[in-house]
Amino acid sequence: MAESNLQVLLRRRPQGAPVPEDFEIVETPAPEPAEGEVLVRAEYLSLDPYMRGRMSEAKSYAKPVELGAVMEGRTAGTVVASKAASFKPGDVVAGGYGWQRFSCVKAAGLIKLDPSEAPLSANLGVLGMPGLTAWVGLEDIGQPKAGETMVVSAASGAVGQVVGQIGKLRGCRVIGIAGGERKCRYVTEELGLDACVDHRGDLAAQLDRHCPEGIDVYWENVGGAVQAAVFPRLRDFARMVMCGVIAQYNVAEGSDSFGGAPGPNLGAVVRKRLRIQGFIVSDNGWPRYPQFRREMLGWMRDGRLRWREDVVEGLRNAPEAFIGLLQGKNFGKLVVKVD
Repeated sequence: MAESNLQVLLRRRPQGAPVPEDFEIVETPAPEPAEGEVLVRAEYLSLDPYMRGRMSEAKSYAKPVELGAVMEGRTAGTVVASKAASFKPGDVVAGGYGWQRFSCVKAAGLIKLDPSEAPLSANLGVLGMPGLTAWVGLEDIGQPKAGETMVVSAASGAVGQVVGQIGKLRGCRVIGIAGGERKCRYVTEELGLDACVDHRGDLAAQLDRHCPEGIDVYWENVGGAVQAAVFPRLRDFARMVMCGVIAQYNVAEGSDSFGGAPGPNLGAVVRKRLRIQGFIVSDNGWPRYPQFRREMLGWMRDGRLRWREDVVEGLRNAPEAFIGLLQGKNFGKLVVKVD
């Protein structure tokens, strides 16, 4: 193939927050698929907070990216060559690999898409890993019930925007937490949540105003000061879904890639009979993907579920966009339009 493969590599492991010098951009020959593999040309790349953990050697739930290797990430695009009977050139798919223009992946890991169902980029967000994360975490751990109060941190982000809307669809009163007036306005006016707390203000006072009877379900995306404000306001038998702690990902390297910030006094877990559970969507989420996709597409078609994307033009801009993601600069699901 004449076209080269533009790639973003991990040049060095960050010390604290990533900087542009931690990445390297190269061009290499496009790969050729082996038997059972498919060559995918990426049109969109998903950028997600979990990637910060992959840059570190600290203990985590997955193997870190090796120095000099392509940064990990999921892509959606088009099959350009196939040595698998289930795919042919021209098929539109999700499941390509890495911060790169072309990737060879096993056919078993690809999802064939119908382009008429939704925009291609949505398959990396509301219909992709972030959406599935929201759906599985609520089904298995949050278990929202009609009439309950749910709080969602990072409510305008890729996962949070789906969590909040599913909570509403399940009959909850849902309060979002986001950064700044613009994001808070989006959470209430566009996503339809009942209120949104600006974490840059007085969190405790705002939560007391919007959750006077306490909180039944808390979806944790942030950690840090946000978690500290929410935790004392959890009601008896509340459920706390531990999805991520983005405020702690850039803590200097230690034994744990999720950061070493002090936590709440866990004595309340016994007194209030709280359920606090972390999960990784890859544990048991993907076998349920068809059920998830059917329900989500139904809500999307009838206008009951909305989503927002933050699209960055060009793969060369992926490092800068990712650095901004960890600083909360994105607005909605962050994707890169590769070319």
